[in-house]
Amino acid sequence: MTPLLALADRRFVSLTTFRRSGAPVSTPVWVGRHGDGLVVLTPVGSGKVKRLRSDPRVELRPCGRFGAVEDGVEPLPGTAEVREAPADVVRARATIRRAYPVESRVVLGMERLVERLRGRPRTARLALHISGA
Repeated sequence: MTPLLALADRRFVSLTTFRRSGAPVSTPVWVGRHGDGLVVLTPVGSGKVKRLRSDPRVELRPCGRFGAVEDGVEPLPGTAEVREAPADVVRARATIRRAYPVESRVVLGMERLVERLRGRPRTARLALHISGA
């Protein structure tokens, strides 16, 4: 198993994307193993999607729930592809549900409940497919 695929066994992964200036921005995410890479499900309008549209480079590290990375952990370089096709999003959602069966249902269910109570439309999501560099 490659080091990249081994990250799928971690509860949270720090996904670092890069601004146009080159400045890194890290976000803790859930990841699932999909084929020879990893998949992340994320809102369409998120900052990471905007950054990836201009620079597909990413770095990944295991982290805690709030994004804390242990000292000395070397980042794994990769490339993320933004996938918006409905079939890709459905596969990503299923992958995340398998990897996080309880957490994904609770968190995404609460998000839908809040959206309904506030009269907002459901959050549109897309898939990020991450492969090794």
